[in-house]
Amino acid sequence: MSGAVDARLAELGLTLPDVVPPLAAYQPAVISGRYVFTSGQLPMVGGKLALTGKVGAEVTADEAKDLARTCALNALAAVRSVIGDLDRIARVVKVVGFVASAPDFTGQPGVINGASELLGEVLGDKGVHARSAVGVAVLPLDAPVEVEVQVELTD
Repeated sequence: MSGAVDARLAELGLTLPDVVPPLAAYQPAVISGRYVFTSGQLPMVGGKLALTGKVGAEVTADEAKDLARTCALNALAAVRSVIGDLDRIARVVKVVGFVASAPDFTGQPGVINGASELLGEVLGDKGVHARSAVGVAVLPLDAPVEVEVQVELTD
């Protein structure tokens, strides 16, 4: 595939990874009407987590922000797996980010900015979205970050 989004990814030096296989009973992404909903995407690289632990303890906020970028790339890969061409994205509607946080860590929005900024870099104005950034006690596989994305498709 080679469209405007793929060209922008290449310009940024980014490559979409293979879709992360489901860890349980779900699909990485589904289409409903004009929308694609991704499952929560972990910062998997080459089939394993890049880092584990709690943000604000074993993982720094800067490391977690980079992991959120990885989650967003994995989400775009999941979207592409069901729509074929990322140029079909009309806009990113909503991003929900979960941050496995040490008890005193309150920088969840800054961590999830990694995902939001990546989507903006890749999709431009189509990447601007509503968002939630939530601190949680633990995530699957002891992942520091998890991100889900909802996108609207063009007609």
